[in-house]
Amino acid sequence: MSPAGPAWPRLLVLQALWALLVVLLAPWSLWAIKNTQECTWQVVLNNFETVGKKDASDRFVDQEPLYTVDKVFSLLVDSPIDPDEVRGLVSGKRERSWTCTPLGSGHLPTLSLQTYLGFPYYLKINYSCKGESSEALVRKGHLTGLKPVVLVTFQSPVNFHRWKIEQLQIQMEAAPFRSRERCNAEEVCLMSWYTPMPIKNGSVVMRVDVSSNGLGPTIPNKRFQVNINGFLERQQDNTLRFTVGNELFNLIPRYFVNVPSRPLWYTVDQTPVFILGGIPEEKAILLTDTNFKDFSLVELSIDSCWVGSFYCPHANFTATIYDAIATESTLFIRQNQLIYYFTGDYTTLHESNHGSERWVRVLANECIKKLCPVHFHSNGSEYVMALTTGKHEGYVHFGTITDGRVSFELLPRQRSVCSGILVVNCSITWAVFIAGDYNLLLLVEIEDPSTRKYFQVVSYDLVSDYLVVLYTIPEFIPDARGLEFLMILGTESYTNFPMVPKAMSYNPYNNLLFIWGNFLLQSYNSENFIYLADFPKELSIKYLVNSFYGDMAIVTETEEIWYLLEGSYQVYKLFPSKGWEVHVSLQVMQQSSLYAPSETMVTLFYEDNKLYQLVYLTDNQQGRLVKRLVPVEQLLMYQQISNDYLLERQGSHLTLSFTNLCPFTVMRLRDLPNPLIYTRQERYRAQPPRVLEPWGFHSDNSLAVYQGLVYYLLWLHSKYDKPYADPVHDPAWRWWKNKKQDQDYYFYLASNWRSAGGVHVDMASYGRIYDLKAENELPERIFLDKGTSYRFSVFLTAREPEPLHGASFQVQSRVSLAVVLADPGCIEAVVKEKVLVNRNSVLFWVTLSDKRFCFDQGIRGHHLMKTSMLVKVVGSSGHCFQNTHQGPRMQGNLMVPLLIGCPPGKRLAFDITYTLEYNRLQNKHYFDCVQVDPEMPCFLFRDVFYPFFLIQDLVTGDSGSFQGSYVLKVVGGGPTLDTIKEYSEEDIYRFNSPLDKTGSLIWTTRNATTTEDSAFNILSHNSLGIEWLCMENSPCHDTIPHSIFASEFFFKVLVSNRGVDRSTYCDYQLTFLLHIHGLPLSARRAFLILTVSASLFAGLVILYVISCLLSPYVVKVCNVLCWKINNIIAWESYTYSTASNTRDFSNTSGTKSGESSGGISRVASKVAEENKTDTKKTWRKKSIS
Repeated sequence: MSPAGPAWPRLLVLQALWALLVVLLAPWSLWAIKNTQECTWQVVLNNFETVGKKDASDRFVDQEPLYTVDKVFSLLVDSPIDPDEVRGLVSGKRERSWTCTPLGSGHLPTLSLQTYLGFPYYLKINYSCKGESSEALVRKGHLTGLKPVVLVTFQSPVNFHRWKIEQLQIQMEAAPFRSRERCNAEEVCLMSWYTPMPIKNGSVVMRVDVSSNGLGPTIPNKRFQVNINGFLERQQDNTLRFTVGNELFNLIPRYFVNVPSRPLWYTVDQTPVFILGGIPEEKAILLTDTNFKDFSLVELSIDSCWVGSFYCPHANFTATIYDAIATESTLFIRQNQLIYYFTGDYTTLHESNHGSERWVRVLANECIKKLCPVHFHSNGSEYVMALTTGKHEGYVHFGTITDGRVSFELLPRQRSVCSGILVVNCSITWAVFIAGDYNLLLLVEIEDPSTRKYFQVVSYDLVSDYLVVLYTIPEFIPDARGLEFLMILGTESYTNFPMVPKAMSYNPYNNLLFIWGNFLLQSYNSENFIYLADFPKELSIKYLVNSFYGDMAIVTETEEIWYLLEGSYQVYKLFPSKGWEVHVSLQVMQQSSLYAPSETMVTLFYEDNKLYQLVYLTDNQQGRLVKRLVPVEQLLMYQQISNDYLLERQGSHLTLSFTNLCPFTVMRLRDLPNPLIYTRQERYRAQPPRVLEPWGFHSDNSLAVYQGLVYYLLWLHSKYDKPYADPVHDPAWRWWKNKKQDQDYYFYLASNWRSAGGVHVDMASYGRIYDLKAENELPERIFLDKGTSYRFSVFLTAREPEPLHGASFQVQSRVSLAVVLADPGCIEAVVKEKVLVNRNSVLFWVTLSDKRFCFDQGIRGHHLMKTSMLVKVVGSSGHCFQNTHQGPRMQGNLMVPLLIGCPPGKRLAFDITYTLEYNRLQNKHYFDCVQVDPEMPCFLFRDVFYPFFLIQDLVTGDSGSFQGSYVLKVVGGGPTLDTIKEYSEEDIYRFNSPLDKTGSLIWTTRNATTTEDSAFNILSHNSLGIEWLCMENSPCHDTIPHSIFASEFFFKVLVSNRGVDRSTYCDYQLTFLLHIHGLPLSARRAFLILTVSASLFAGLVILYVISCLLSPYVVKVCNVLCWKINNIIAWESYTYSTASNTRDFSNTSGTKSGESSGGISRVASKVAEENKTDTKKTWRKKSIS
């Protein structure tokens, strides 16, 4: 009898034996790995005020840029960054930056003023090693040249109608910064590294990868989730509070101990905030924006009312939140029969505040029994489904979330599911939405009059409103008779265990549908199912956790964890198991803080293809929640070792031998192509400015400069997608094009410590990265355009060939490679092998190609078809592992998602540079407008117009002439930029169609090729050009000039290859403005102008003749008038002078005054008479002559 005592020490003794076995069998490479120093990166958020403060950490709440950074740039007057030049560039003083808007939006290209702004947060980076001081390590790393390299990946938004779909990354080098804490040392005590934490419109989920620059200590790469939390708000006192409720700071053990685990539901890759309910008798949830690296317990501010009625038969009331679903910006919960939702404040998503002020109750008159998540978004929206009971039994409330706005629709629209499948009583147990087919799969429980229950899988088409039964689930579990799996054909025998289905799970990448309960069925077409017999029928599955990358975890009602590798039929038990006992023993020996004697699993979820547990640990009567990795590979490896070993006697001792079930010893991927072409990742590079400080430490100003540079680089990226192509295919080209010639001068200033502001900006440190190399592994996803292919090779070395049938046959028979395609009708795989006998290896060449007919043309990144490729070494599932510095990694199964359609990152642009050159060459001249605009050159109306376009790859940097066909339409226009208006569909047809009979054509071409309905002309790069017509009923006809120069007109032109270009899946649509000058006047207006001009000219001629005839008489009259005027002036002058003399004489002799005056008057009269007589004589002489 064993002595009484706690179970934990006894368990340790048993587990230690297995641990010892594993340690003895560990390869020597693992010993080398374990001997290396275990170090890890640490990342926290800091705002501007907390930079340099010890233990400071912030939450990602603020989303608006900071304008204070621009003040720092005003000091950098003699540097590559000229703030005045930048303002002029973006305000239109030197360059014009156009923003392309979708057709029909009613907006024209606009100009915006931009300065150097900053992001509200920094990333503070440190690292720590086990058993050493973090502060000393950071100082040592800085002195040895260590600099963290941060790669921020922005997740594409859900609503692609509002935001551009792109895979954007920016790589930054961290800048060292001294702590603000007091220090007795002369130089530094505490320090950290900092980089800006950028924000991108449309993205609320950011992935931060931290790696080393290769100097200093060896630190493994580490990934962090840095997401925006739109459910927090900043108070006036600068504190944060939750908008969904009140935070609870006490984790009471009854909330978690012995409480069943529950699934974590969210939109995959799009959700910034996770929520988890299930806390008994509390209207509280766990909320996290870091994937449970840290979390908060929040009591929700909901009314908690319960409405019971005859159609809503709830037995009792509880405050527990049973179902919780998180989407990109909205949270959903179910309490009793009530549903609430709350939309967060995400200005980066909605451009305005669409956040909720309180929880909104929806479907208030319905009795909701269950919420069903939709794991993937589609068509620019997210979805959630609510199953009803009571009066609307047999219906589904289908919820759509678009830009935070929620709406529900009752489905089916015409009649219930029960009526559609011709049964009286039925109940929907679960629903799955297949977005690619716009189809609902319903798990329906049916009761017939004989009280016999059975289940069916029913398909509902949301477009046609059509219901059809796909599959009837057997009533009893099949008898597999020792097989791993069994194909359900209807002829197999069954056990006495009834099948009790609970729910379904669907993977859109491999079309794999699972139906589960106390069994596990899988199907690739939803009609033919396979029974997986490895899962015991005595257990019942509670929920499934799918990584959607080829593996899946199963949680039972008894909290057991099972594992399934998709594409295989073996189900492995992870917990409890012998492998788990060995793993826990090793962790306890290492005194890991992630394990304790008493544990309760809260939830299970996948993150970056790794399985994690959220566990409540109780140790020494202290409880805490921790997130820990479930080492699936290690557990399978331990379990394989413990099961497949043999004791053999050799002489006087026993020898321990093992059977390795892996068919190969080495597996390598080779000849991988450039990943950028297929992953469509756009990556930028930004390094901190060089500081003129002996120890290389940055200041507040230099960090602010770093913020502004990163901000402006991303701003240039966002504004690069404009219609007119730049001469250089690079978003950063405009930034430095006027400063490149002075690069040596700025370097000279920095070398002599004379740079303004104490910082030097290297222009080559900011731009695109085009030369990424493959890292000997398949990419995370592959985008395939029409007819494109992806090729790589797999090198396999066989294990222990036996001398039978020849060497070549041995290698081939031991190693086989299979490629499983989810949609073989759309893609094809060709595998070629080469046997390397001397190396006991086989080289497989795998070529994956698109079949060119499974996808219609679409906008870049929109409505992509999800499928997948599985590269599988036969017999390797669950048996092959590769030892790495981060632990064992499974080999032999490589599942890669494929996205078929128009890949993101490609665009059509107007090649203005070549268009100008070619038009000048063909027309023998080129006349620009009088007022020259370098961003929009003019074209003469009477010249033939030859347009050319470019296909620019924003990911790889390639830019080439568009060789396909396209349709050109004038969709708007006006005589000035301010008067441009959009044309209706009817007007567009009249102005552009060669079939128009109303005299409204704007242009024509000599090409004879038209669309199938002959409605529009088809052009290409070999077209004969465009001739402008502007016929009588067109809007550009008879345009009145506004000055003495010829008339001008701005055409808004749409170019599209949809329906006419079969070389690509991309529906390229380009809308741009075309400036035409020299438009002729109409005949009527020209004749009117000619008439008026001729009349004016004739009038001027007649006036000239008349003036010549009457000129002598006019001269005479003018002379007379002049003489009279002079005479009057002379007379007045004489009279004035005579009067003055008379006054003077009267003053001297009063007696003679009268005589003198009389004399003078007589003399004056006589002179006047003589003058008059002379005038008359003169007039007579002129008359006679």
